[in-house]
Amino acid sequence: MQSLFKTRLTVGIAAMVAPCSAFAATAEALLPRNLSPWGMFVSADIVVKAVMIGLAIASLVTWTVWLAKTIELNRKSALARRRMRTLESNIAIADASGQTGGANDAVARLIQSTAIEAELSGGIHDDGLPERVALRLERVEAAMSRQIARGTGVLATIGATAPFVGLFGTVWGIMNSFIGISESHTTSLAVVAPGIAEALLATALGLVAAIPAVVIYNQLVRGIANYRALLGDASAQLLLLVSRQRDVRDFRLARAAE
Repeated sequence: MQSLFKTRLTVGIAAMVAPCSAFAATAEALLPRNLSPWGMFVSADIVVKAVMIGLAIASLVTWTVWLAKTIELNRKSALARRRMRTLESNIAIADASGQTGGANDAVARLIQSTAIEAELSGGIHDDGLPERVALRLERVEAAMSRQIARGTGVLATIGATAPFVGLFGTVWGIMNSFIGISESHTTSLAVVAPGIAEALLATALGLVAAIPAVVIYNQLVRGIANYRALLGDASAQLLLLVSRQRDVRDFRLARAAE
């Protein structure tokens, strides 16, 4: 009798443990082995993969624009400062134009525009010459400002849209998780984990693309503003040279008349 009771107890325990063991084995089989970022990308849905690839490309574009524009700003700002030192030495417009002949940087174009206007005026330094020179300089400044700011708009676009693109990937991944729950009729972690992992990875990539884009855009905007200030200083110095040279010419003519 005692041995029969032990036998039945053993069979009951085995019957209770067997489903749990089978469920655990099934869950272990369904649970993804690799939850690294690359593993989640490989196992992700095609739509989530497209979102991740797009965000990775956007991040690459952000850093490429940062490197290119930083080098360009540093180079052009250094050249503009050297040109400014030349203008501050009270050089004649004709001499400054001769030194910058063939150059295509911003300050060189400002100098050449001033020399062209002086030449078109026939060497007559009347009261309207500074105004005409100022109009030319303003147009050159605007063109150079547009040129130096080229490429920064994409950073603003990435910074504004990347979080929403990542959010789309998040929503899609969570939707896949609910679809898996519905199809498997279970709330097991093995069913929910892949979609949630994909969703979180898409969110992270959206932030990785957006945050540097916003920071770099603000940094470049400050650098471009400083460069524009240099151009404004160069234009002001050229107008001073035009006015100063006219005054010197009038003074010399007055002394010759005496």
